[in-house]
Amino acid sequence: MSLGGMVEDFDVAPTVASTTIVVYGLVVAALVMLGAKLGQRIGWLLIFRIVVGVFACSAILMIVSPAVGWAIAGQALAGAAAAIIVPSLVALIAANYHGDQQATAIGSLGSARAVSGVSAFFLGGALGTLVGWRPVFGIVLALAVLILIFSFTLTSVPGDPDITIDVFAAILIGVGIMSLTLGFNNLNNWGAFYADPAAPFDIAGVSPAAMLIVAGVVLVQAFFMWTRRQMAAGKVPLVDLSVLRSSRERSAVYAMFIVVAMEAALNFTVPLYVQIVQGRTPFDTALAMMPFNLTVFITATLVVRVYKRYTPRVIGVFSFVLTTAALIWLAYVVSNNWETLPTIFGLIVFGVGQGALVTLVFNVLVTSAPKKLAGDVGSVRGTTQNLASAVGTAVMGALLVTLLSIGVGQAVVDNPRLPDSLVSQVDLDNVNFVSNDELREVLDATTATPEQIDEAVRVNEDTRLATLKYGLLLLAALSATAIVPAGRLPNYRPGEIPEDTYGDDR
Repeated sequence: MSLGGMVEDFDVAPTVASTTIVVYGLVVAALVMLGAKLGQRIGWLLIFRIVVGVFACSAILMIVSPAVGWAIAGQALAGAAAAIIVPSLVALIAANYHGDQQATAIGSLGSARAVSGVSAFFLGGALGTLVGWRPVFGIVLALAVLILIFSFTLTSVPGDPDITIDVFAAILIGVGIMSLTLGFNNLNNWGAFYADPAAPFDIAGVSPAAMLIVAGVVLVQAFFMWTRRQMAAGKVPLVDLSVLRSSRERSAVYAMFIVVAMEAALNFTVPLYVQIVQGRTPFDTALAMMPFNLTVFITATLVVRVYKRYTPRVIGVFSFVLTTAALIWLAYVVSNNWETLPTIFGLIVFGVGQGALVTLVFNVLVTSAPKKLAGDVGSVRGTTQNLASAVGTAVMGALLVTLLSIGVGQAVVDNPRLPDSLVSQVDLDNVNFVSNDELREVLDATTATPEQIDEAVRVNEDTRLATLKYGLLLLAALSATAIVPAGRLPNYRPGEIPEDTYGDDR
């Protein structure tokens, strides 16, 4: 919701401003497994209070940031704090709630992302329009202080100073996830395979983005091999892989990654289009996203009520079918006006599927492991969610800019009203999303006639809309691929977090 304000305030491209989002997810995903072990060693409640204070400091840094670099640093600090907050939530629920209360708490935590989505878009949109984007982080600061105060009502969870931390594994997974995220985030800037001129370096002409992705995959695989070796030797691993011992748990992780990636991609695409392309206010963006976020919130809260009637497998498959159908529908009905009834209907249907999934896959993962592994489950959940959020935002941004660049280039070449002499005055190698007014300002500095400027604006409008449609169709394809792992989710209702042993393997 702060994207438009940061672009204007810091005078940077929207893809640069979105780096703050990516960096947050990057740092959380890279450190969350280490954070889980620190929580087990120091004590979940004590470390929770410490990092909530750190999170408050990150909000202060965002409020006073004079340049985008400061904002990126603030989100990096917030991500480091969240890397411990995320796994601690599951452990604190396991220690403080039991029976039906625990099931309700797990469901609430699963739907918390949707709850925050509604409030963040509404409050962020209103404040961003009326007073600017910085006061939004004043609310974040106030919430951090309130959470710190409320934490004194929780039962203390003592730490175990004898727990050792596998530093080598932490380095492997941290560097691996950072490499993956940086690689995906710079596919557009540095080149998908061959290095672009903007790339900081290249090896035999190969883009560093591609090399980082390959290196990340290798390091993550090395982490799993090392962890299995440690567990076989009877040593304490950084994360206990038994939380992913069956196809059920692995399917839940796959489904969670796709769910969060789709949500992140949509939450990047709509503000980009409404604020940057259409030049509208953050509050307009909040209104455009409200049908989706409100539906996700309501569905995520109520879906636990149907667990007694339908199994996670049935709910998961049905929900992914809904999200796929909704995205295909949106790709065909979306226009330059987001407030049309067909668009709102598509967002609502997508929100129903998304809301059911965010709670479902989390419940499956949490209730499949014993209470003593609650921190490990939280670290797997946090790594998956934040890596998916970072990758979803980065890949969607790179994909949309690439599609736009291809579309604009082809449209200009095929348009007889835009002569080569005019096209040569515009840098088509660095096409990005701009509003009509910004495009007119650029063309005013060329030899373009008023008629040619109008034609260029029309071409840009048509290409932007086509790019959005293609992006939604690609998201629909991603959603469709998740139907298969959803078919391997448990065929029974998740219950309470078990004490010492895994639940029924049906």
